[in-house]
Amino acid sequence: MAPAPGPGVTTGTMPATPPAIVTLAGVGRTFANGTRALAGLDLAVTRGEFLSLLGPSGCGKSTALRLIAGLDRPSAGVLTWGESGAPPRPGDLGVVFQEPTLMPWATVAGNVRLPLRLTGGAHGGDADARVSAAITRVGLDGFAGAYPRELSGGMKMRVAIARALVTDPALLLMDEPFAALDEITRFRLDNALSALWAELGKTVVFVTHSVFEAVYLSTRIVVMAPRPGRVVADLAIDAPFPRGERFRTSAAFAALCRTVAQALADAMGEELA
Repeated sequence: MAPAPGPGVTTGTMPATPPAIVTLAGVGRTFANGTRALAGLDLAVTRGEFLSLLGPSGCGKSTALRLIAGLDRPSAGVLTWGESGAPPRPGDLGVVFQEPTLMPWATVAGNVRLPLRLTGGAHGGDADARVSAAITRVGLDGFAGAYPRELSGGMKMRVAIARALVTDPALLLMDEPFAALDEITRFRLDNALSALWAELGKTVVFVTHSVFEAVYLSTRIVVMAPRPGRVVADLAIDAPFPRGERFRTSAAFAALCRTVAQALADAMGEELA
């Protein structure tokens, strides 16, 4: 049974919903070894939202993200892009993985420039300006000439985010990008990401195991059930932006987290203590 909405949480579709960037209808994914990662997944990602996919390991969150990214194909169902149905052009999608996956032989600027080189989206001075702007946005001014070996884990992830943003994508896909970081660094990057989302107005799909991270960042949280993955709760997080430490330590945040945690417990067939 889905939990009753708590303070600041609403269920279902909000009034005057913006158009969907991508829609998954009845999507399933079965791998060659017979594993059913997804079954009957229905999900619409609306323009401008920060959507978190929350669920236990093995529920298909990352699989769903890979399908949206075009790195895999569904075994069943339909994935549709916008009103036209046309797939995104190179550079329209930015992807940040769990590991920064930086080229060790390239500088920060060289790593951030890579998508522009691959898509042919910018050349010369225009490319330089876009790389510089992306580095500034993630708070790495002064490190354009540094190499990955000279950076902390949090700084490497900032480079990965800058690389994803340099093509000015309409949709940013993030697969547990901060999971391997210490808690203090994770909080700082959550703050930075929230500020970036508010500044740039990107649509974000964010995969996480953390109830606290999902509530802090999101305008909407989709809770997925264990394998085969499917949506079991769709919660709109009605809390104003910008969000900072005052929100993170507030009673409203705690109440929101409990409501989402209850939805997650229900999805796993467990009781919340």
